[in-house]
Amino acid sequence: MQENVRPGSTTMDLERIAEEEIKKRRALPAFKGYRGYPFCLCTSLNSEVVHGMPSVRKVLKEGDIISMDCGVFFEGFYGDSAVTVPVGNISNDAARLIDVTAASLEKAIEQAREGNRLFDISHAIQQFVEAHGYSVVREFVGHGIGGELHEPPQIPNFGPPGKGVRLKAGMVLAIEPMINMGAGSVKVLDDGWTAVTVDGKLSAHFEHTVAITPGGPYVLTRI
Repeated sequence: MQENVRPGSTTMDLERIAEEEIKKRRALPAFKGYRGYPFCLCTSLNSEVVHGMPSVRKVLKEGDIISMDCGVFFEGFYGDSAVTVPVGNISNDAARLIDVTAASLEKAIEQAREGNRLFDISHAIQQFVEAHGYSVVREFVGHGIGGELHEPPQIPNFGPPGKGVRLKAGMVLAIEPMINMGAGSVKVLDDGWTAVTVDGKLSAHFEHTVAITPGGPYVLTRI
């Protein structure tokens, strides 16, 4: 999908690629039909935070940024991952937002270790992005994942370190920082799915499915 993010493509083009690639691998799209969601992919453009719906009317333009969030079901288990990428050449400000959000996910993954607390993950994200002048989205969170797409515990992208459940080997977590260039506030549009920044400023989103093992975090969705 990343290879096909270019000016002139539509978000529906990316949806078709996602479905084709998932089927090619004998997996099932996790999102399609989930709580009535009609697509395999969430495509969130610019000020769209999460759950943007693919459309033939959404044409990518030079300078846009797009988050693609995709889940699959394969051999009894779910995986969930997201990435935000540039469309052609983007502004330095947009590039910095993407870089910081991606780095915050790596900071969080470092904390996904046996013996740590859940909010050690949350705090790592919040501390890193706020130090760079960005805001954490609080209305949407990461989650446990495995036999179901969404399982306990919920994983906020903010919170005090040393709090929350003790992390144990065998847990699998979908960690997903959603970070805004402006205020952290969001609203959901009339389609009932697309969440956007209230102030219209850019948002970025990254996600990995991470297993906690005795040897440390193991990223199951790393390309």
